[in-house]
Amino acid sequence: MLISFTGAQCTGKSTLLSRMLSDSKFRKCTFIKEVTRKVAAQGIKINADGDNITQLFILSEHLHNHYLPGCVVLDRCILDGYIYTKWLNQNGKVDDWVLDHATKLHDILVDKLDVIFYTNPIDVDLVSDGQRSVDVKFRDDIINMYGTYFDSHPDVYNKTVTLSGTVDQRMKQIL
Repeated sequence: MLISFTGAQCTGKSTLLSRMLSDSKFRKCTFIKEVTRKVAAQGIKINADGDNITQLFILSEHLHNHYLPGCVVLDRCILDGYIYTKWLNQNGKVDDWVLDHATKLHDILVDKLDVIFYTNPIDVDLVSDGQRSVDVKFRDDIINMYGTYFDSHPDVYNKTVTLSGTVDQRMKQIL
């Protein structure tokens, strides 16, 4: 089973993943807590400062993570890789061939996801953690791109659970 969180930065994905990690119902699952921060730890620019190299590293992580065996819970998935690559391409930071690569990987990997938890941004304040972007326009652009994505991919939307409310309310929705 492949379970993933997806959504804009600072919408509660890592918090919820940590809560799932401590819940005995998920004790047999492998948790992948980092994709973007793992890339950033290598000195590679992320978020709105990303480029071709950033996205190739991130997409490679998604490819690896989507083929892990057993029950796996991901902090982010190929949807994130695709949407952020698309934003970077639209803003002249990523070449078309990288977006093509992201699109092809998306098409291959998205069906591997059994459950997608989209973290609704409306309930979560944009707070800096030293790595994530706190640029409101960037976050709003990403949120809007998720809306457009789900509108044009009803098959993916149908296996997506939108989480909202407090952390406890979101955990009840997950369970």
